[in-house]
Amino acid sequence: MKEIALGILASLFFAVTFILNHSMELEGGSWLWSASLRYFFMLPFLLVIVLSRKGWQPLTKEMRAQPTKWLLWSFVGFVLFYGPLTYAAAFGPGWIVSGTWQFTIVAGVLLAPLFITVVGDKAIRQRIPVISLLISTVILVGILLIQIPQAQSVSFETLMLGILPVIVAAFAYPLGNRKMMEVCGGRLDTYQRVLGMTIASLPAWIVLAVYALFTVGLPSGFQVFQSLIVGISSGVIATVLFFIATDRVRDNQGKLAAVEATQSTEVLFVIVGEMVLLSVPLPTPVALIGIGVIIIGMLLHSYHTMQLSKTVEKKEAELQH
Repeated sequence: MKEIALGILASLFFAVTFILNHSMELEGGSWLWSASLRYFFMLPFLLVIVLSRKGWQPLTKEMRAQPTKWLLWSFVGFVLFYGPLTYAAAFGPGWIVSGTWQFTIVAGVLLAPLFITVVGDKAIRQRIPVISLLISTVILVGILLIQIPQAQSVSFETLMLGILPVIVAAFAYPLGNRKMMEVCGGRLDTYQRVLGMTIASLPAWIVLAVYALFTVGLPSGFQVFQSLIVGISSGVIATVLFFIATDRVRDNQGKLAAVEATQSTEVLFVIVGEMVLLSVPLPTPVALIGIGVIIIGMLLHSYHTMQLSKTVEKKEAELQH
C-alpha cells in the first residue's frame, strides 16, 4: 500500500502538467517550448541531487556501457510520452487530456508479454495479469464516458488530434520506464535513472527547441516560468515519486499495474485545479460519471494488490514452517 500512496502523491504533482500545459495553450504558447523547456529545467535540479548523493560516476558508467539502450528507451519513455501530451493540450481542457491519459493503465497491463523474468536458468515471458486487465477495462469505460460530451461538441478530426497523441504517450511512458528498469537492473537509484533518461533524451529536446526558435520564435516569460514550475513539480518530484513506487514492485505485474493505476487520481486534481486557477466549468454529468468509474477502477486495483500481498505473505509463512 505504501507504493500506491506514493503513486497518488505523484499524481498530485503530475496534475500540474495538465493544468499548466492548458494554461500555456490558452496564452498562445507553443507546445514545442512547453515540452522541451520542462526537461531543460529538470536537468540542473537532478544533477544537484545526484552529485550530492555521489551517484554521478555509477550513472556515467552505466550509460557508457549501454548507450544505445539509454538513448532508445529514454526517447520512448520521455520524448514519445511528453511531446504528444503537450501537443494534445491544444485540443481541450487539461481534465480531458488527463482523463484520456488514464489509458496508460490499460497499456501498462498489455505490455507485460514484452518482458522476460529469469528464474534460475529459465527465461520466462511474463503474462498479462487477467484480473488486472479486467479491472483496467473498467477504467477504460470511464475514459470513454469522459470523451462522450467532448465528441458531441467538436469535429472528429479535432477529437482524434486530442486523443491519438495521448494514446501514443500512454504506451510510451510505461514501456520506456519498464525497459529502463530492466536495463539498469537495480544498479542505479531512482534519481540516477531519471537524470540518465533526461540526459539521454536531451538531443531530441534540443532539436525541438531549435525548430521552435525558427518557427514560432522565443517563448514568453510567462511560458518559461510555467515550464519551470512543471519541470520541478511534474518532472522532478512526481517522476521520482512514481519511479520509486514502480521500482519497488517491478517484479510483480499485478502490483505494477496497481501502482500505474494510481494515475487515475490525476483527473480529480486537474478538475479542481482548472476550476480554481483557470475558471474551467465543471465537467458534464456524463463526464463526472466517467471520472467516478475511473476512480472505482483504481480502488479495485488497490484492493486486488492487497489480496496479492496477503497471498504472497501466506505462502512465504507456509514455506518457513
